[in-house]
Amino acid sequence: MSVMETETPGVHSAREACASAEAPHPRPDGQDGYTISEVATLSGLSAHTLRWYERIGLMPHVDRSHTGQRRFTNRDLDWLALVAKLRLTGMPVAGMVRYAELVREGERTFPERKALLETTREDVLRRIAELRDTLSVLDYKIDVYTEGATRDASPPWHAAHTTANA
Repeated sequence: MSVMETETPGVHSAREACASAEAPHPRPDGQDGYTISEVATLSGLSAHTLRWYERIGLMPHVDRSHTGQRRFTNRDLDWLALVAKLRLTGMPVAGMVRYAELVREGERTFPERKALLETTREDVLRRIAELRDTLSVLDYKIDVYTEGATRDASPPWHAAHTTANA
């Protein structure tokens, strides 16, 4: 069973997460020539960050208008949404750039892309486990202050009970 199949409150299946990420675009395809400031507003990234993403190869080629201004498409918005998710996983920028390179190289890189994402998934699962442990400590301390637990109550992270009322 994957972590997405567990009954964790507020966690959706992978399909639900992807479907919810596919929010309607502000403009239909073909009429989607967004300026950098529009994409900055829509993505929450600064124009500087968008230019940097393009410069380091994290963004695919961005079209330009006849005056040389960047014109982003709905597909670019979708890519930026994926990059945002990868950032949340803690994937290093170099890993994201490598993933982008692999995507540009085509289907023959599926195995390498899969391996990169599987490694990232394992990192995320470790972080989730750490956060669950941290949450249990917080829950314990909240209970101590809520219920006025005795000094003999042992906290979940220590065998000794000396820190129960810390």
